[in-house]
Amino acid sequence: MKKVIATFVLFGLIILGCKSSSSADTGNTLKLVFETKSNSGVTGTATFTQKGNEVTLVAKLAGLKPGTHAIHIHEKADCSAADAASAGGHWNPTFKKHGKWGDAEYHKGDIGNFTADVDGNGTIIFKTDQWCIGCGDETKDIINKGLIVHDKPDDFVTQPTGNAGARVACSAIIK
Repeated sequence: MKKVIATFVLFGLIILGCKSSSSADTGNTLKLVFETKSNSGVTGTATFTQKGNEVTLVAKLAGLKPGTHAIHIHEKADCSAADAASAGGHWNPTFKKHGKWGDAEYHKGDIGNFTADVDGNGTIIFKTDQWCIGCGDETKDIINKGLIVHDKPDDFVTQPTGNAGARVACSAIIK
């Protein structure tokens, strides 16, 4: 009888081990809500999802001026200032110059630009293997950073900000 119970317990542990392993494969997801900044009236949500080594950002915004806007990850998960200056500068853990994602030099927070339609609605979808959610690697981990939407497009040249204008929405990237 002891042998049957031991076999049952071992089988149960193997099943539990497999189950927890498969649930880890479903990924890690953070859902965020943007705060309006600089009296802009901009609202929206952002979702970061990690599957394997790839993180996908989907941000949906409303209340923007029609046209092109920049979105960046900033140094701090602090949206307390009315103009979101409390979020600090662009997240740049590798100490590179500001630029366009994928060029020779760019900040890890230099996501890029997206377009708002005539009604002020805009969506950006961005995927990378250069970020992680809660992995602890200071050069990749987006936890405790800020996600900022700007009033203007990023010119990918002006240092260190891209001349993207006012910060019109902010969300802390926290678990």
